[in-house]
Amino acid sequence: MRDSTTKAMAGPRPVVLSGPSGAGKSTLLKKLMKEYDSVFGFSVSHTTRNPRPGEENGRDYHYVTREEMQAGIDNGEFIENAEFSGNMYGTSKAAVQAVQAKNLICILDIDMQGVRNIKQTDLDPIYISIQPPSMEILEKRLRDRKTESEESLQKRLHAAKVEIAFSKEPGVFDVIVVNDVLEEAYGQLRNALLEEINKVKKTKASS
Repeated sequence: MRDSTTKAMAGPRPVVLSGPSGAGKSTLLKKLMKEYDSVFGFSVSHTTRNPRPGEENGRDYHYVTREEMQAGIDNGEFIENAEFSGNMYGTSKAAVQAVQAKNLICILDIDMQGVRNIKQTDLDPIYISIQPPSMEILEKRLRDRKTESEESLQKRLHAAKVEIAFSKEPGVFDVIVVNDVLEEAYGQLRNALLEEINKVKKTKASS
């Protein structure tokens, strides 16, 4: 039997959520956080991009300079990091531990590169991929946002194609959720996490 005290100290298993931009990850996450607000926590990522209107440092991201971020990466403080559209993004170990320390399931919303990096660590998360029903639907969703230039949109679509192919590689993801009908996709996501959710609830009830 494994030593239960060390397991308890480490906190619940984190969840890695991946999938192309426009697949509906944030919508599904919001539903999950709303239903289980005392079960999940977000690790706040670091980024070198500037805050968008309404974003808050420490809540949406830790906004840092490229020099600060690079120093942290060189020191081995990051679980994963990637560069996208000229900005660096990354998840620090401290950010994940801060969530686990509160006995919450830490949600990591990361891209393919990040998933590959995490596979090299001892984090042992549940890997879940959120996929669009088709590239056509994905393109429509991205266009409807009206937040992207054509060039940026094409970049995202290209990244999505690569990411969808990656999700089909055997053994990469534990669960693949195709987000066609939101309620059904949410049900699948919730079922995949139910075991961990119940563990957290049990610990909270007994503490």
